[in-house]
Amino acid sequence: MTTALVLLCALLGLLVGSFLNVVIYRVPRGESVVKPRSRCPGCGNEIAPRDNIPVLSWLLLKGRCRHCGEPISFRYPAVEVLTSLVFASMALRFGWAWVLPAFLYLGAVGVALALIDLDVKRLPDVLTLPSYPVGAVLLGGAAIADGDAGLMVRAALGALALFAFYFLLLVIYPPGMGFGDVKLAGVLGLYLAYLGWGTLIVGGFLGFLLGAVVSIGLMLVRRAGRKSKIPFGPFMLVGAFLAIFIGQPLADAYLRTLGL
Repeated sequence: MTTALVLLCALLGLLVGSFLNVVIYRVPRGESVVKPRSRCPGCGNEIAPRDNIPVLSWLLLKGRCRHCGEPISFRYPAVEVLTSLVFASMALRFGWAWVLPAFLYLGAVGVALALIDLDVKRLPDVLTLPSYPVGAVLLGGAAIADGDAGLMVRAALGALALFAFYFLLLVIYPPGMGFGDVKLAGVLGLYLAYLGWGTLIVGGFLGFLLGAVVSIGLMLVRRAGRKSKIPFGPFMLVGAFLAIFIGQPLADAYLRTLGL
């Protein structure tokens, strides 16, 4: 049954990833993600449903528009595959649990936010802010269904704690991050604390660790300088994703080394 769920979520991820390509392109431009239908940027022809099948259409068309031959970026199928892998991973992590839809949503919005931040160095409020009520409803429903409403108390405290921590960092050193990172921190705190305090702490730490390692690496290969602005949102999101799987075990192992 778990295999069937993983395959189902992987397929769902491909479909959601196709939509996320639209979100990633249009949201930073302030455009509707519903209208108009997707068109080729080269010739302006509307993309037919047969040419909009995730991954498969790109392969069959050999990465080019059917009408004008304009190259179609490899990024489109890459986003679809990435979203599929994220969804499948969440299915493996949680199985047939009430909380799975909440983390599928986090996976989808996380992929969109990470790539938008890489593109325009901004985390749009139109994606971040609705994630608070959506996350609260999905996680709250799961907590009630599992008979442990106290999980939402911890989740709310975690959201407040991580938001406050990032806000303090912003006040201390404004060039270090944007307020979009602060707002994203609250969302991640909500989800990570739902799983446990150890998951929250590890997820927060991994974001900074990954950011530091990549930044140092870019400076070593001279792709960035000390004053270069590197978007931090993707590191926060990858750190949170890793913590969902290994956060609590790492925290427990660390406490055992301290004899606690």
